[in-house]
Amino acid sequence: MTADVTSPAQLRRVLLERVERRISDFLAVERERRCRVDARAGVPIDALSQLIGAGGKRVRPSFCIAGYLSAGGDQAATDGVVAAGAALEVLHTCALIHDDVMDASARRRGAPTLHTRLSAEHSRRGWAGEPHRFGESVAILAGDLALIYADVIMSEVITSVAYAPVQAAWAELRAELVVGQYMDLVAAAERSADPELARWIAITKSGRYTIHRPLVIGAAIAGRAELAPTFATYGDALGEAFQLRDDLIDAFGAAADTGKPAGLDFARHKMTLLLSLAMRRDSRVRDLVHCGDPDPDKLREVLIDAGVPDYLERRIDRLVDAGCRAVSAAPIEPGWQAELVAMAREVAYREN
Repeated sequence: MTADVTSPAQLRRVLLERVERRISDFLAVERERRCRVDARAGVPIDALSQLIGAGGKRVRPSFCIAGYLSAGGDQAATDGVVAAGAALEVLHTCALIHDDVMDASARRRGAPTLHTRLSAEHSRRGWAGEPHRFGESVAILAGDLALIYADVIMSEVITSVAYAPVQAAWAELRAELVVGQYMDLVAAAERSADPELARWIAITKSGRYTIHRPLVIGAAIAGRAELAPTFATYGDALGEAFQLRDDLIDAFGAAADTGKPAGLDFARHKMTLLLSLAMRRDSRVRDLVHCGDPDPDKLREVLIDAGVPDYLERRIDRLVDAGCRAVSAAPIEPGWQAELVAMAREVAYREN
């Protein structure tokens, strides 16, 4: 850490750069080890490197770092929080790869998804077997490998000191991610219109995994596990806002801007928080969803006519306010209170 780096935002950026190097160095060493036997063993590792290197907002490591520094973590001893941030981003890569398989998504971060690319390679090379199944199988394995690597990296944090709160938060984060994803699939299959269930799914698989648990892990590494309730309030509110923003972007954004197909949630019949709230708000939305295979353009038209985008923007505003009030009242240095407020706006409004 350099002496002239003083602002919370600058400190966060410096540590995020170290997170990037930690991931790339880890994957490079792992690739070299595995390719000693056969060069093809590097394919899934290369896939992880390519997806991570293709971009992403690094929201989870950023909140982990903020949790550590806002809790008064030692700026001269940041190896632990850098490793935790790296583990969170590698775990996120696992989730993205598996999500793309479950959603049958063709693009991610402006490029073909892993299973799509490998299916095409299988066909191009004329290999035996079914190309689609091959692509999905390799993608599942690559995602599993990312999960293992995330645990390996996080183990450095958990075993270096008696960080029981870190271990508990890490275990809960991973379990919530899987259970929340399962409930997301079930809600889509059942075409559930329960806003409370949709909100629980959003908070569980998005809010806690993205904001709440990373903050708690960072604070626990700093020795301030008592900040967990504050970060739970902040994280759940911001997590719901984060998911609503994702829903709005998927429904009304352009594929060129998002790097993935627009309207994918509609196409896959996902019972998003947006749709669940809209179905309660306007019977036309409910009728379209229940018709079995609603036309995405017609659905967007009705959502706009029903005032759903404006309604959700107001809901996001209220959630951001609630999260900001939580950290503003917490025993945190004022500079970091302001930084967490700024981060809340970043994730809810996608401000840079």
